Amino acid sequence: MNIRIDQTLAEQMTGITAAEKVVTLFDYMERRGQSFYDESVTQLQHACQCANQARLHDGSGTQVASALLHDIGHFLLDEHNAESDFLEEDQNHEEVGADYLEPFFPEAVITPIRLHVPAKRYLCTTDASYYDGLSEASKRSFRVQGGGMSDKERTAFERIPHYEDALQLRRWDDLAKVRGLETPAIDTYREIVQACLK
Repeated sequence: MNIRIDQTLAEQMTGITAAEKVVTLFDYMERRGQSFYDESVTQLQHACQCANQARLHDGSGTQVASALLHDIGHFLLDEHNAESDFLEEDQNHEEVGADYLEPFFPEAVITPIRLHVPAKRYLCTTDASYYDGLSEASKRSFRVQGGGMSDKERTAFERIPHYEDALQLRRWDDLAKVRGLETPAIDTYREIVQACLK
């Protein structure tokens, strides 16, 4: 597996003010987020829909930031280009994104991002109806990402701080794939994300 991670964003976010970091991050997401996440929405639309779900459900600032940034690994890997089928090959976008953002954000933001794929595996294992409600794209990626959890995996997952936030993020993630849905633009979250920076 040949994984190429775009390093330009981290370089651009180093040595600048908090406000400039958010501008740089959002500009990057707007540039890289125009490819389609699945058949319904672009990556940027998916991110904004997910953040809007967090906002509508009175999520904390860190929950909203996690929701907006949870798939940044897809942006960095450019998995949705014509050269790669991210549904057939797991490139661990959740780990890539969490590792990449870790120098800039606290664990309350990073851990749900890191766990949002295991959270899908957890929910599919513990809630029989959850899998049935997934999109076809999510069902395909679920199989690639390891399928259901063993009892040992589930117990270990439940011991991780912020795992409940990861489960909530996962549910918002699943609701954030609605074609044509009007949501607030990414700039709506500028102050929230800036407040979450280390």
